Amino acid sequence: MSLLPVVERHLRAHAIPPSRFGRLATGDPRFVFDLRRGREPRAGTRARVLAQIASDAARAQEGPHATAL
Repeated sequence: MSLLPVVERHLRAHAIPPSRFGRLATGDPRFVFDLRRGREPRAGTRARVLAQIASDAARAQEGPHATAL
């Protein structure tokens, strides 16, 4: 399964700029742009990206008043 559609859906659903997501998920602000050009990430990078998506989704479910630890 390609990672790009998952990332694109997440960016739209959470109104996250691609460069911010790339920086948070991988430390690379060009990550999403590179995915769009055909980059295939390694397994570890893919896992970090999916973990960031899960973290963002969990934070969104907690609501705007949730505090960070």
